[in-house]
Amino acid sequence: MARSPLEPTFDALPRIIPIFPLTGVLLLPGGHLPLNIFEPRYLAMIRAALAEDARLIGMVQPRVPDPDDNRGASESFTRGEKPETYQTGCAGRITDFSETPDGRYTLTLSGLCRFSIVEELEEQDGYRRVLADYSRYRGDLGDQLEPDIDRERLLAAMRGYFDLQDVKLDWDAVEKTPVDRLVTSLAMTCPFGPNERQALLEASGAGARAGIIVTLLEMALAETGGASGSSH
Repeated sequence: MARSPLEPTFDALPRIIPIFPLTGVLLLPGGHLPLNIFEPRYLAMIRAALAEDARLIGMVQPRVPDPDDNRGASESFTRGEKPETYQTGCAGRITDFSETPDGRYTLTLSGLCRFSIVEELEEQDGYRRVLADYSRYRGDLGDQLEPDIDRERLLAAMRGYFDLQDVKLDWDAVEKTPVDRLVTSLAMTCPFGPNERQALLEASGAGARAGIIVTLLEMALAETGGASGSSH
């Protein structure tokens, strides 16, 4: 995958980044996440990120699902409490944005590199910030080897699952998509639960991530009596 000259190198990744805790949302390196920002604290976060060269935001999930993410704090966190987050997230760069007449931001966050949270810092203008350690995931920014993925089994599970959901795909386009991009797209867009999404984020690479996806799709098919067409 060609890298944009505007993307920071590994050594230039900022150690202090804002985080956006959002339940059930997954950003992966190489993926593109559309966001609609309207809550005041996150509008402030976007403005601050846009003022920096790196334009980075860290996407993380709360450990306890919070249905009121980006709509104000839920009743569980109205007394100054902050929901605990998972310790692994993914830093993304704002690569496209626009401001709407009513003051919202619509933007695209492009995944760069996963990180571990070393510690949480003092809030700034209501949004949370962390000290990030990227060292475990240095390979996210490097040239990736062709992942060891059973493409035929993956496609069979996809066909069965999307047929079950009555979702029409352009299978000619799917067949031509590089398998690592296909895995990233599936991981980010399929309606997996928060725990499954976190497992996909923390997977060691595209091969392990593909294995998790195939298992999840085949389990969904088995639960409904469908069949993926694979043999094993």
